[in-house]
Formats: sequence, structure tokens, C-alpha cells
Amino acid sequence: MLCLRPVCLFTLRRYQARTLSSDLLLSQINSCTHEDEVFSLVGRNKARLSEKHVGIALNMLWQLQKDRPYLLRTSDYIRNHSQFLTLCILAENKVEQMEDEAIVDTLYSSLRLNADNNSLAEVLVTEAWKRLERQVLLSLPALSKFALCLYKQHRHFSPVLGKVAHIVDMKLDSIQDIRVLSVLMISISDVISQSFQDRLLHRAGQLLEENELHFSYAKRILQFLQNVKLKYHPLLAKCNKIFLKSASRLDIHRINHIFGLYEQLGFDSADFCLVAKQVLSETIDDCNDPEAFAKLFFSLGPMAESKVRERLLLAAVHMAEEFSSHQVLVILKTMQKMKCRHSHLLKKMASVLHSHLPNYHVLQLVKLTQYLVALRCQDQELFAKLKMLLFGFLKSSVIPADTTAIIRALAMLPSVPVDEIIINKAAAVLPQCRLHHLNCIATALVKWNHYDQLHWQNSSELCVKLLQKLNDCGLQRLQKANNLNLLLEELINVNAEWFDEVIGEETMAVCQRLIDQITRANVLQLSLFLMKGSLRCASLLDRIAAVMVENIDKIYPFEIYFILFLFSALNYDPPASEELFDTCIQRITSNLSCFETPHLVLLGHVLAVAGYFPPVLITRIFNVSFLSKLDTQLEVLPDTVKQRVRWRLMKLNRAVCLECPEFHIPWFHERYCQHVFRKSNSRINPLRQHVHRMLTEILGGSSYARMSVLTPYYYEIDFECVLDENKIPLSYVAQNIPLDDVKGIHLKHDVKDQGRKALPAGAQRIALEFLDSKAFSKDSRHLKGETAVKKRHLEMLGYRVVQIPHFEWNSMVLSTEGEQVEYLRRHLYGIQ
Repeated sequence: MLCLRPVCLFTLRRYQARTLSSDLLLSQINSCTHEDEVFSLVGRNKARLSEKHVGIALNMLWQLQKDRPYLLRTSDYIRNHSQFLTLCILAENKVEQMEDEAIVDTLYSSLRLNADNNSLAEVLVTEAWKRLERQVLLSLPALSKFALCLYKQHRHFSPVLGKVAHIVDMKLDSIQDIRVLSVLMISISDVISQSFQDRLLHRAGQLLEENELHFSYAKRILQFLQNVKLKYHPLLAKCNKIFLKSASRLDIHRINHIFGLYEQLGFDSADFCLVAKQVLSETIDDCNDPEAFAKLFFSLGPMAESKVRERLLLAAVHMAEEFSSHQVLVILKTMQKMKCRHSHLLKKMASVLHSHLPNYHVLQLVKLTQYLVALRCQDQELFAKLKMLLFGFLKSSVIPADTTAIIRALAMLPSVPVDEIIINKAAAVLPQCRLHHLNCIATALVKWNHYDQLHWQNSSELCVKLLQKLNDCGLQRLQKANNLNLLLEELINVNAEWFDEVIGEETMAVCQRLIDQITRANVLQLSLFLMKGSLRCASLLDRIAAVMVENIDKIYPFEIYFILFLFSALNYDPPASEELFDTCIQRITSNLSCFETPHLVLLGHVLAVAGYFPPVLITRIFNVSFLSKLDTQLEVLPDTVKQRVRWRLMKLNRAVCLECPEFHIPWFHERYCQHVFRKSNSRINPLRQHVHRMLTEILGGSSYARMSVLTPYYYEIDFECVLDENKIPLSYVAQNIPLDDVKGIHLKHDVKDQGRKALPAGAQRIALEFLDSKAFSKDSRHLKGETAVKKRHLEMLGYRVVQIPHFEWNSMVLSTEGEQVEYLRRHLYGIQ
């Protein structure tokens, strides 16, 4: 025993020395302030490096880079250093000895350093997966970091990410950190079910309210919504509030990113636009970098006033040569959004594009074609190059979506006739095409034929067969449809022409067949589809109404607006119409804070068309502070949105004045209406002239009927005449006020005194209106809401309204002028 004592003491001292040395080395690595210090330690201690040393060294290399400004980072130097390769090899060999969370940290650091050693990442991912399968419990922050690594490696549908999603599903209610949850949501967005997605959205909403607000967390939530292609207003509104409260942290790059996400999600926020406009306007003079300027142009251009807009355009012209291929796309896209055809800038962009064209992938070329055509570019040489590149991509394309996009782009280009390459390529992908892809191909062929660019003498037989095959594929796809959600996804981008002619009837039949699948989750998408096509199907509308009433507390108020718009616009009353509107109005009016200021105007108009005027909403809108705020916000919204909101505010004002005088709301749109009608291009068309001649014959002279009449409250009617109590026409003397002199009309909001010459006792004004197909629901003789409201309001103004539907006027029954005259006579005099 005594003999063994020196040996044991020697061994113990050696172990203690190694431990002390090891701890010292770990401390030295943690104390490094430069990557060369880390590499020096690695080089001197290769044989002594444990798995812990290796992991800490890689983490330290990333931490040193992270602490530096982006432009001062030296990732290339690190990746090319010999000791970095040594670290990667050591990490790969020691992975099994690493602690669970050390594996995740090492994987994260190596990926952030953009390591080219793919084998290290593979080994680390495999080992982490094994441990997850053995029920190893990573902390939630470590799990989120691991999930993010998998996502950054584009393993979006990997089984290991599915395993992570399963763990998140089990632990969701225990997650308290919105940072952790937001990272996990983005990472697992491609491997979650609908029910799991709903739970994630609900939990995120809870944590956004409970936790301290943070800009980055909200941005990640938007990224998740973009990944799952979901416009979920509750979260969008909460994230928007966070951005507004984080105004001091906003800069060009963050604003650009948020606007990009909002654009893809179809979300508008006037309040955020106002904040962003102020921040961006202060940075114009300092924005000399092409990348930053492109972001500034994209974000500020569409909402800039004329002087700022000119400065931006001039700066873009001077910077044109410096723009990258991506930045040129951004500038052109923004010009299209601004509807700006600045000839000098467009020529500059076209000139620069010649050298950038080879850098674009196929879908970028498609977008580029769309922008240039919309902006009316005249560079034929550029279009020729685009045509050549697109044809090259078409020949090698095997993805139906890409093939369809290329064909659509080729149809946009001037002087590009269809040929056998296009026809054969389209025919090859038809069986794999979704409905909107089939729609794109059909639209392209119709466009070629319309502009006489199609060489029918050479391709007629092929094209006829292609169109027939295309139609058959569309009908077959519909007949096989058994999932309403998937069907609505396919129909969202299908336009009216092909839909009406080929698949419209079958689509409605399929929707009715799948009527039991209409739920709270898809009722909005179905409503938008029916609204887009003006499709009045009683069974579907009744089902939508029933789902609405049953689930009203689960439907977000802003979504209720769109669904009510459907019933209002189509002028359809479901069996329990009052219950539907009363329930929806109660839900909406108790949540008015969910609506942006312009949206409240649109909501008020939709309800007014349906004949509902909730006092809380009307008094809120017709308030000086509200209208002042509205004016301010409209200045930063797109012109189309601005015009729509102002026009509907006028209509709402008119409806309240006529239908609800008890609110004592004044008519304040006189000047606005005068301005609009002065700018309008109302022309006396041949039909009106023809009808006016017949009215002259019926009434006894040209002074007995007025054409294109502007009524009080600025309704325009086709014809007006006056009959006395014995139905004898009265001649106009001083009442004929031409359209270009509306200043002569003096209107009051009291409908009993319209500022016009009083009629003799018993006399009545008659408004004769010709209604085209736009006044009716698709394939229906049912008046749409706006047309019905006009009739209602004209009657309140004292008119007897005679509406002449297009399907009666253009019918074979009225094939001669004599029959038309007799038809008008009966309607004017009320003869049955």
C-alpha cells in the first residue's frame, strides 16, 4: 500500500493540474477580445481541447462578430482561417460528448458564421434529432434556437422540424416568452395543422398583451402570418400598435420591411403611414446609398406630396447607374404603384436593365415585364431581350406555376405571336395546373387572338385543341374537388371572363355540393369570392348568414364588414336578415376601435346601403374631429383608396340626410360633387339620343324631356319628364340646367325644399333609368344594392322611378322601334 501511495499522489496531482489547466483555458477563451486570440489559443492547445472548449470557442467567434457593426464584420477571414477548420473538425469528432444545449449553441454559431463545413451542420442536426427522439428535454429558448437553425438551413418540411413542432404543441400553454414563441412560430410554419395554427395565433395574441412590447417580436409575428399566407386582423392590429409605440426605433430599413410585410398581407394602416412618412421625410437629404434610397423610394414614394415626389424621382435618375438588379426592380415596382410614368427615369431604368437582365431569375423577369408594360416603356430592344430570355426559360421549365407565369408575361410583350413552343409547353403542363394557372393560359391565348397577333392559319388546330383541353382540365378539376378550403384558394385569382364562359356554372354547383364545409374559418374567403364575381346564390348566402349568426363572437369585427358588404352589395335578404344585421351591428359597434378611420366610413356606407344607420357609428363619423383625422390620414393612402373613401363618405352623407333627418347631419358635399362632375367625362351616347327622340315623339316635343339630369344630392339620371295630375306632359322652361354648370343648383338637406321650382298640384317628376348588366347580380335579374338605393332615394326626392332593364330593352320582343316606343309609353304612363 505504501508503495502505491506515491503513484496515487502523482496521478491525483496530474488530474488536478489538468483540471486547473482546463479551467484556465476555458477562462482564457471566454476572455478573448479578438478572433486572432481565439485562433492562437486553439493552435497552441489542439491536443487539450475538449468538446466544451470547442463549443465555447465557436460561440466566442460568433459573439465577437455579433458585437461589431455589420460592415466591420470579418466572417470571410474567420471561415478561411486554418484554425477555424480545425475547430469544425474537432466539433464534428466530439459531438457525441457535447451537452444537449451545447450542440444547439454550436450549430447556431457555425451557421451564423456562414461556415462552409456542411458536414458539421449535418452531424450536429443528426445528434440533436437523436436526442429529441430519446425524449431529451431542451429548454424552450434552446428549442427555439434549434428550430431557427433548421429553418435557416431551408429544412422547412424536415421530419426533425416536425418533431420540434410536436414538442411545441405539447408545451404551448407553458410558453411565457413571446420572443421564444415568435421564433418557433416562424420556424415550424410549414409543418403545422390548421387547428395548431389557430392555437399558435391565440397564444401569440395573449403574450403580445401580457409581455413588454418589443418591435422585433411583432415583426416576427408578421413574418409568420406571411409564411402561412393569413391576413389575421387581431394580430395585425396588435403588431401595428407596437410599431406605432416604437416610433423612436423606426428607420428606413425597418419601415421598408414592415411596409413589405403589410403589402403582402394586404393590410393598410394610415396611422403607421403617417408616422413612417414623418420619419422618412427627415432622412431624404442623408440618403445617398443606393440600397437605402431604393427602400426610401419604395416606402415614401406612394404617399409623398408632389414636391417630395419630384425630389425622389430626380434623385433616382441621378442614382440610376448605381442601382443593383434588385434595386431596379424595386424602383420600377414603386413607379407602377405610384402610377408614375416619368419618361426620363423610365428611360434611365431601361438603359440600366440591359446589363442587369442576365442576373434575374425567371419570376423576376415576369415581374419586370409586368412593370415595364404597365409603365408603357418604349424600349423595343429591351423587350426583344426579355422575349429571348423568357423563351429560354420556357423551354427548360418543368414547374406548372413558372410555365404559366412565363406564358402570361410573353402575352404582355408587344409583337410576340404565339407559336408551337408556347402551345406545346402549355399543353404539357395543363393536367398539373391549378385553376388560376389555367385561367392565366386562357387569358393569354384570348389576348393574342384579340390583338390579332395569333397566326391562326398556322396554329388554329393546335390552339383549338389546347383551349378545349384547358377547359376540360378546369371542369375535371372542379368535379374532383372535395375540399372547399382548397377550392377557394384556387379561385382567388381567377378572373371573370374565363370563369363566366367555362367554369362559372360548375363552380357554383361544386360550392353548393360542399355547402356543409362552410365554417367560421372559410366564411370570409367564400364571401370575398362571391363578392368578386357578383354571384347571388341563395343557398350559399343563407348558409353564410347562418354561420355568421352562430359564430359572431369568434369572427373578428373587420371580417364582419366584408361579409356584410356581400349582402349589402348584392341586395340580398337571408331568411333571418334582421337577426343577421342586428347581431353583426352589435358586435361591430362594441368594437369600433378595431377599425381604422377610413374603414369606419366604408362600414357606414355598407350598412347604409342595406338600410341600417347605427347611431353610435353615424355620430362618430359625422364629427369634426373624426373628419379632420380622416382628411389627414387620406393624404398618405393610395389614390384609389383615397378616392373610394371620399366617394363613399359622400354617399353616406347623402343617405343620412335623406333617410335619417333626425340626426340633423348637414349636407356638406356640394363642392366635392361639383368638382367630381366637372372632371367626369359624361357623354351623350347613341342610345340616349335614340331614346330621347322616342320620348320626344311620345311626350309631344323636345321641351318635355330632359336628358342626363343632375338631381338634388347629385344623382345623375338618364331622362326626366314631368306629368300633371291627368298624366299630361309639362314643358320645361327654366329648369334645364346643363351638366357643366352645376353651380346653379342650390341644395338644402331638407328633402321637402330642394331649391327647385315647385310643381303644380298633383304633378309628378319621372326619372327614366336604363340599367345595364352592372346593375344586376351575375346571371340574375335581381337589382344590386347601389341601384336599389338610388331608386329609394329618388323616390324620397319626389320622383316616380322607371327602370328599364337591359334584358328587356335588348330582347327580341322589342326588336323594332315601334315596339320600343310603345314599351316606353306604357312605363311612362304606368299602363299595365
